[in-house]
Amino acid sequence: MAKQNIKEELAKKAGAIKGEQPKEQVQTPELEKQVQISESDSDAMIISDSDKRAIRLLRADEIECRVSTINEKGLSLFLFKDARVDQRILDETFTPFGWKRTHQCIDGNLYCTVEIWDEEKGQWIAKQDVGTTSYSEKEKGQASDSFKRACFNWGLGRELYTAPFIWVPATKVNIQRQGDRYTTTNKFFVHSIGYNHQREISALVIINQNGQKVFELKQKPGKNKDRNQKIKIEKRRKIVRDQRKRNGHRRIRRGKQKKRKKNRKKAQKRRRSQPQTNSSCCLKKN
Repeated sequence: MAKQNIKEELAKKAGAIKGEQPKEQVQTPELEKQVQISESDSDAMIISDSDKRAIRLLRADEIECRVSTINEKGLSLFLFKDARVDQRILDETFTPFGWKRTHQCIDGNLYCTVEIWDEEKGQWIAKQDVGTTSYSEKEKGQASDSFKRACFNWGLGRELYTAPFIWVPATKVNIQRQGDRYTTTNKFFVHSIGYNHQREISALVIINQNGQKVFELKQKPGKNKDRNQKIKIEKRRKIVRDQRKRNGHRRIRRGKQKKRKKNRKKAQKRRRSQPQTNSSCCLKKN
């Protein structure tokens, strides 16, 4: 009786399992589809987030020019950005609630820390740098300078370090001498700027307050080649090197053959130049 009861229970369980199988088979493909769709959506969201978080390059109207050195022959300029530009780009890229800044004094120097919220890791990522004092409003200047330097660590305006040497001759600028110093009242602006694939400045046009062009850097296609072209050129060079190595042995053999031919010709000339002895005459006399 006990065995029969056990068999009946097993049969009931088997029937229950068979009855549940079709329901699971119907649901599994839908679940798989839901998982695939969700994964594709998440990948799309990640790609879009990464595109949004990619810090863009500076526009021409966001770059300012300042006189670096000046003399009777002309003056040189350098490019810089304002702290407001950094704040604007951070708001555009990470939203106003996705970043924060803090300042702290270490050994008498003011440091700025810019933190950005990482959703994947669920934590703040920080980068820090120190600032230098300015001639006017030292505390404020040091705070803004440390903030700009910290933003440089995040990549904001890092392309300015690739700027060329900007020289404006005296013929294009009004230079005045005041005592031992040279000054100018002209103001300069970035009219247009271009970048290559390495985020480096490849074209630049600077004008004065009257709209006259005082400096121009034209884009050189020879120097700004794509990475694919460089890779192709390197591959071709490797192929040529391999061919030269293979042909090196052939050249050595050809050189040896040429030497042998020369030696043979020299030997033939020597034989022709030597006097020949007539063996028939000697036989007749005998």
